[in-house]
Amino acid sequence: MSTISHSVVESNTHTRGGQVDIRKRAIAVGIGNFMEWFDFAVYGYFAAVIGMLFFPSSAPGVSLLSSLAVFAVGFLSRPFGALILGPIGDRFGRRAVLIITVFGMGVCTTIIGLLPTYEAIGIAAPVLLIAMRFVQGMMVGGEWSSAGIYIVESAPANRRATAASVITGTAGLAFLFGTFVAATITTTLSDAQLTAWGWRLPFVASIVMTGIAIFIRRKLGDTPVYEEMVRQRDSAQAPSKAVRRRAFITTFAFSALFGVSLYYFVTYANNHLVTTVGLPRSTALWLCSIALVVYVIVNPLIGRLSDRIGRRKLLLGAAAALTVLAFPIFLLINSGNSAAILLGLIILGVLVAVTAVMDVVLLVEVFPASIRSTGAALGHNLALAILAGPGPFIAAALIRMTGDANLPAAYLAGVSLLCLLVLCKTLPETRDNDISRF
Repeated sequence: MSTISHSVVESNTHTRGGQVDIRKRAIAVGIGNFMEWFDFAVYGYFAAVIGMLFFPSSAPGVSLLSSLAVFAVGFLSRPFGALILGPIGDRFGRRAVLIITVFGMGVCTTIIGLLPTYEAIGIAAPVLLIAMRFVQGMMVGGEWSSAGIYIVESAPANRRATAASVITGTAGLAFLFGTFVAATITTTLSDAQLTAWGWRLPFVASIVMTGIAIFIRRKLGDTPVYEEMVRQRDSAQAPSKAVRRRAFITTFAFSALFGVSLYYFVTYANNHLVTTVGLPRSTALWLCSIALVVYVIVNPLIGRLSDRIGRRKLLLGAAAALTVLAFPIFLLINSGNSAAILLGLIILGVLVAVTAVMDVVLLVEVFPASIRSTGAALGHNLALAILAGPGPFIAAALIRMTGDANLPAAYLAGVSLLCLLVLCKTLPETRDNDISRF
């Protein structure tokens, strides 16, 4: 038997009890996803402070560049996480990966909050920081794709993109909450207090959220698609090399589009507004918070729209818009005017939301079930490691080398154009795909 019985999956998702189960799964996965992305995000919000404490330098901008380079380390390790955690998801279930990732991320984040600085222990401080970021990246390398696969495989066929928006929306909420926490800490503490201990608070507090997330995820069952796949594993035929190659190339392209635009929006924009535009840190954080609110709100709307009109049109439209609007967005952000900055951030945020929801649902729809966890994790994380993770560092370096505050737009536009060309050729419409196929 070459495909898994689709009726089994449908019967699990369309009954009244199934609908209740889907809601419980969405809540459980969403809470864990929120915690994990909050942990990953807070580093970006305090990158400038961490740079001064762990990479001290008298040269302007060098500490920030060093800190953003460590941010990129968290992406370079993601493929290693994918290599380890992806096969676990295909062999032992999607749920197993979700428990591993939330535990690993929580522990590493707490340790970062407790690390001594360069002044206290010298070179050991940045070495330990890099090690923790490396492990964090490995955990995230399994979380995004596994959480997306879990929730989409559990959803009715006509609600898959809406289900995917749970992952992107809770990640957005995590970044929003991280921004709120960072803004609150920045505005209520003096610079001396922030540098001495204030930045550590959200890192250490993550241990509480970790315990809650593990408790919730342990109670989950696995997805109907995975359970049926296990029953058919011995009799089904493996997907061909051509199918796997095309799926990987397509995944690399839409994940790169999503990753580069996302980290420009949620990590780089805040630091750019402070170090380049010259806004007070609290003002920059509040502007980013408002844009993130819009981002979170539009995620489920995009999911519902995609369930009606499909994936291809929305994703290609977002890629084209990011290519054309990258420079206008940076012109708005660099204007120094709060209203113009907010408009630029909102435009970017809406486009990022499209790429985010499409990324999650397509990770499921382009891969056969038997290799989905491994293939999705590798394609997604290689794209983020190679193109997205270095994005904030490249943006800051371009300004440092040229003095042109608008030049980071060239990287965003260039990656978006490349992804658009690849996706035009390789991405079919997948809305009606049978995700239970082996």
